[in-house]
Amino acid sequence: MSVDRTQVLRAAAALLTRKATATMDEVARAAGIGRATLHRHFAGRDALVRALEELGLQELEAAHDRARIDEGPADGAVRRLVAEVEPVAPLLSFLVTENQLFEGDQQNEGWERLDARVSALFRRGQEQGVFRIDLTPAWLTEAFYGLVGSGAWAVQDGRVAAKDFQYMIVELLLGGARRSVEK
Repeated sequence: MSVDRTQVLRAAAALLTRKATATMDEVARAAGIGRATLHRHFAGRDALVRALEELGLQELEAAHDRARIDEGPADGAVRRLVAEVEPVAPLLSFLVTENQLFEGDQQNEGWERLDARVSALFRRGQEQGVFRIDLTPAWLTEAFYGLVGSGAWAVQDGRVAAKDFQYMIVELLLGGARRSVEK
């Protein structure tokens, strides 16, 4: 029987986003395969997390593409981006807690590409006069990902209704980032 690696990764992501400390045995059970089969595909937890990182980066890049963040007013692009990132938010929140992904020379360049795209969006909004110029694009990028991750955890824990995810993130982020019009 052939094992679909992507299905195993999706099952692992679903489990690990709910229980970050899950063992490889638990991941194998969640994927409906044996531990030995899991280890043939992923030599250990680090290899599994790296594979999840690749999946997450692919999904995040696709979300950025679907959101068309280079088009139209920047605040509208932020709204579209939050909507498109929502399905991958739980995986993102798991990945940002995995320190080995962000240490040393092994850091995946995909994170830098995503950061650059989001920073460019906020910079464009500043140039359009939509966003505050006293907050750096790098900080607004961190705030964006922080709110997305926190929103995913809050929904997962039942503290926030899933239907409110986009609204709460967009309103808090844009409310703080939007340049006020002085009268």
